[in-house]
Amino acid sequence: MTPTATYRLQLQPEFPFSAAAEAVPYLASLGVSHLHLSPVLEAVPGSSHGYDVVDHTRVREELGGEEGLRALSRTARGHGLGLVLDIVPNHMAVPVPARLNRPLWEVLRQGPHSPYADWFDIDWEAGGGQVMLPVLAARIGEELDKLYVDGGVLRYADHEFPLRSGTANLPLPDLLDAQWYRLAWWRLARTELNYRRFFTISDLIGVRVEDPAVFRATHAKILELLRDGVADGLRIDHPDGLADPETYLRRLNEESGGRWTVVEKILSGPERLPAGWPVAGTTGYDALRHIDGLFTDPEGLAGLVALFRDFAAPAGDRGGYWEATARRAAYRVVTHELAAEVGFLTRAAARICAADPALRDHAPWALRTAVRELLVRVPVYRPYTTAGSPSPDTGEAALSEESARRAREAFPVPEEAGAVDVVRDLALGRRGTGPDQTAFCARFAQTSSALRAKSLEDTAFYRYTPLVSAAEVGGEPGNPTVTPQEFHAFCSHLARDWPATGTVLSTHDTKRSADVRARIAVLSECPDRWSEFLAKVTQEAARVEGGRAPDPQLAWVAWQTAVGFGSPDRDRLVAALLKAAREAALHTSWTEADPVYERAVAAFVEAGPAGPPSDSVARFARELDPYVRANVLGTTLLQLTMPGVPDLYQGSEREYLALVDPDNRRPVHFPDPLPERLDLSRPDLSDEKPALTATALRLRRRHPELFGESATYAPLLAEGPAADHCLAFCRSGEVVTAVTRLSLRLAEAGGWRDTVLELPTGRWSDLLAPEREFEGVIALAGLFEERPVALLGRI
Repeated sequence: MTPTATYRLQLQPEFPFSAAAEAVPYLASLGVSHLHLSPVLEAVPGSSHGYDVVDHTRVREELGGEEGLRALSRTARGHGLGLVLDIVPNHMAVPVPARLNRPLWEVLRQGPHSPYADWFDIDWEAGGGQVMLPVLAARIGEELDKLYVDGGVLRYADHEFPLRSGTANLPLPDLLDAQWYRLAWWRLARTELNYRRFFTISDLIGVRVEDPAVFRATHAKILELLRDGVADGLRIDHPDGLADPETYLRRLNEESGGRWTVVEKILSGPERLPAGWPVAGTTGYDALRHIDGLFTDPEGLAGLVALFRDFAAPAGDRGGYWEATARRAAYRVVTHELAAEVGFLTRAAARICAADPALRDHAPWALRTAVRELLVRVPVYRPYTTAGSPSPDTGEAALSEESARRAREAFPVPEEAGAVDVVRDLALGRRGTGPDQTAFCARFAQTSSALRAKSLEDTAFYRYTPLVSAAEVGGEPGNPTVTPQEFHAFCSHLARDWPATGTVLSTHDTKRSADVRARIAVLSECPDRWSEFLAKVTQEAARVEGGRAPDPQLAWVAWQTAVGFGSPDRDRLVAALLKAAREAALHTSWTEADPVYERAVAAFVEAGPAGPPSDSVARFARELDPYVRANVLGTTLLQLTMPGVPDLYQGSEREYLALVDPDNRRPVHFPDPLPERLDLSRPDLSDEKPALTATALRLRRRHPELFGESATYAPLLAEGPAADHCLAFCRSGEVVTAVTRLSLRLAEAGGWRDTVLELPTGRWSDLLAPEREFEGVIALAGLFEERPVALLGRI
């Protein structure tokens, strides 16, 4: 069953299955068809997200266990709702203590002879026969006196590790050397780690679901829940981390009986979801980018960029220019954070070359350089190639000859640049199907996805910040604007090829909620106002002790974030900005923290955006309220009526202001069920947004055929002096959506004036105000007289 709309709930010990069940009557009244649950399998104790799975065979006890989940399903079904489960095929936790992850524990105890050895990508040869565990606070010589054997296990702080058979009575130095693992200083993970992990997080070890036995073991419980009718659909976390996403998805589709499934796949620029994937579509970040882009003004954005460069004065490759910033960040991550992954690829390539007389004499340094230079030039998350198979068009595009040509420029001696061709051929699967060739092809793609995520979304997005609302998951900060024509083309593509794909505006991973971004996006329409405001609050803050920002780039981000938040909350703002500073890694970072700088960040936020100038922030934010209203209602209505299945994040049906995780993962309060008749008369977002949301969701639930897989999408084009400020379309000839975009610019230009919109033949009623009816060519000034959006139904 394809959902009409899903509602994401972040389960955690503070919000277990029983709390979700209590919210069911309200969510049913809202109009969604399915609850979308964050991961439900056993995770690290206390986990607030559940992506750190430790046991695939059990439903998480902290949430209420399997009976709690089944009870939630029964309650949901009693109100006409189904469940969609978020599953994590790519990785498991390396927990504390390690015994919580039994497969990993057994590998640590028995080494490569363990029946679980095939579960994980461990390069035993690189580790000298041991898997490195980067858990020590300092070099092992400094930590020896904290290691001891007790109860048949090796202990260190809260850690426990199994002992290899027959080693328990050895002297400690000999005992350590005799294990199948090596305890090491955590800082060595960058260069010495010899297991595949999730991105750069050593606490999450990659799982080899490409092995049929591992797939069966890790998916048996989820498939049982589907077969038993407990759940109806799936969200697949990070498929780009898998060795062969398409084969995995085909196996899952077959085993699940073709259930509705969406994948957390980030599409870059014009990239399309691979047509062969047997899924309904993505989780919706591509829709988020197109919706947000509509409400970003290209003319004003250019002004903001100039102001940012003048105010923050960043170096060109450290925030001044997008392409240069993205490239520098990629080099930083591939050279430092992903050095161990590059090392694996270099060793595999060297073995392949050594075994083939035609490929010998490529020096390891040249192969390493070629790997690095090609990785940083992959323009998408990863190529989809497998060793020995014909390279699809997407693979050739990801590793183009032009990219190879530029990679060769890193070599001063042209003959040595031949290493680029070898590495490119291996990455495209052109050099045979041996174990090393297969491993290289898969790992290059997996490393590519990790590099792009860490270098762009977790680094460059925090450095290049003229408009911070554009630096969102799946976004393109260097080119964030979308024209109405581009939006219509995107929606037509979805309606034709992926009509049941997911769409989102806020998620557990967005850096700012949709409503925060909607407010910040208004700044692209008024760069001069922003410049005046920034000068004013900078001066006000400078008069307060601690009110001078430690650097101007941080100040720019802080003031924009404060405006997006409306009335700044000190603790939440400090936490978000400290995270932003660490991710940017210009003055401090997660692994090289500068406590002096970080104290200055906290002091500045307390004295500036959350200090006395906060009154000026609140006043400025109130001045933008009419235009924020247009953005919030416009983005909301577009998501709810465009092609695809809208996924609402918990609490976002109301005005929802949240910053980057963990701020956006806090439990929310659910009100009583909504009445049948909704009041849209008050122009207040706290009332207007939930009423608009419920009206659209209930319409989708009553008439799924108008929005489902056989539904149509037809652009409607306004005519007149303000035509570009209207985005309108018709679904299946029965429902018309019309929204106002760039409303501040519209007001400055004199409003709608003589701009009109021709409706499809027939009479139409305003579903947000049923007493209003329209027909034929209508004046947009009249259509948008009461609110900046309209949802019309055929009478």
